[in-house]
Amino acid sequence: MTQKQREETRFSRSHYDAFIFDMDGVLTRTARVHAAAWKELFDEYRERTAGTWKPFDPDEDYRRYVDGKPRYDGIRSFLASRGIELPFGTPEDGPEKETICGLGNRKNAFFREHLGKQGVETYGPAVDLVRKLRTAGFGTAVISASRNCELVLREAGLLDLFDVRVDGVESEKHGLKGKPDPDIFLEAARRLGTDPGRSVVVEDALAGIEAGRKGRFGRVIAVDRTGHPESLRDAGADLVVADLSEIALAEKEGKALPSALESLGDIEKAVSGKETVVFLDYDGTLTPIVDSPDLAVLSPDMRRKVKNLADVCTVGVISGRDLQDVRNMVGIDGIVYAGSHGFDIAGPEGRRTELQQGKDFLPALDEAEKQLRETLQPVEGSLVERKKFSIAVHFRKVRQEEVPQVEQGVDRVLERSSGLRKSFGKKVFEIQPEIDWDKGKALFWVLDALDLDGPDVLPFYIGDDTTDEDAFRAIENRGIGIVVMNRPRPTRARYVLRDPDAVGRFLESLERVIRR
Repeated sequence: MTQKQREETRFSRSHYDAFIFDMDGVLTRTARVHAAAWKELFDEYRERTAGTWKPFDPDEDYRRYVDGKPRYDGIRSFLASRGIELPFGTPEDGPEKETICGLGNRKNAFFREHLGKQGVETYGPAVDLVRKLRTAGFGTAVISASRNCELVLREAGLLDLFDVRVDGVESEKHGLKGKPDPDIFLEAARRLGTDPGRSVVVEDALAGIEAGRKGRFGRVIAVDRTGHPESLRDAGADLVVADLSEIALAEKEGKALPSALESLGDIEKAVSGKETVVFLDYDGTLTPIVDSPDLAVLSPDMRRKVKNLADVCTVGVISGRDLQDVRNMVGIDGIVYAGSHGFDIAGPEGRRTELQQGKDFLPALDEAEKQLRETLQPVEGSLVERKKFSIAVHFRKVRQEEVPQVEQGVDRVLERSSGLRKSFGKKVFEIQPEIDWDKGKALFWVLDALDLDGPDVLPFYIGDDTTDEDAFRAIENRGIGIVVMNRPRPTRARYVLRDPDAVGRFLESLERVIRR
């Protein structure tokens, strides 16, 4: 492999946040089960109608007319290639009906029959790649036009490997158009909380590759399972591989950042002539990470430093804790507080907002909390912490070999919940409403509410967790992000501080810089 080829097949967290995998033909060998079911359907239909048209080719016709498309679209597409038109019918049509839906439902019966006989085989390198991606901190999603997606994943033992699943059932529920429209991929990216431009689509179908290109995704990887690489490139694939074992992750995912304390000269130049606004995370930033949330008590010395900084500039604390909880823990008047990752915000002069969309999910959160407590009660060391607009499932005290059991329990509850998503923190799974809101958007809401969203304002954000990356990304091109960590990891921050003690020293130094 040449150096250029190695670079093309190596992916880094500094460039991408998530991978979105098609299921059939990429993760599972169900493409051939589908092809067999399609052939049985169309051969039978040809005999039933005494047709003289060319029989269904499980290679060429499958790829061209049905692969990757919703079932009814595939029926219509193939029949049109043979000059046949049928009424659409309704999804309730019986399999004996001569309608698009009737044939589609008959095909589904054939598919389930073949699946029951053959079982589900997986592509080992594809599954290995998903596991490596999750270990490296990438978000993972699986998409499929099939309404049998959940069944297939469960049979294959893959259901717990994905943060998000968008399948034929979800597409119908939310009115998503089928491939080659990009709706299903865009919905997966939205649920993952990432921009399409920072997401990678992995497909094997021509319609799926075209959809990835239309959706303006960062990269579209095509897996050539049939020996037709040219057609995949023509459809818009950025990279064509014969096998996903060719995909590698950058060996050094974390970048060495300059220390904010050692870069005070550059920071002073950036602050000069600007109005400074400083946003802070709480746990792991103002206080050390501890085994239990109630033990993360702000020291008097750190409280003094934050208060002194608030005397010379606007200061806000954006935390995953409930609003009242973080206000009580910090205990400083005259600063902005944003709780529940920004769903609940209170500022000076009585300003207050609760994201209305978040309120709509309170019943779902209530039910998920109940189920999580029941599901995880047997796992020693697990802790379910309910906040108003989210649920934190802590596993810091759980034995390492039982952590997968915690995640599987969370995933099972989410499968039964509507409109909730899972995100990751330090030894914690966060369950939140599946809406487009995060710490970055909360930060800009505060700036706008305080009339500080202008070119003469320099926002800082200091945080330690993966949930803080939304804020780092939001201010990347107009402010200064500082990550608190003692070992390199992928981040959009500009500077680094080693621990909360270093944060305290930096806040003290920044106060002096602003006073000058």
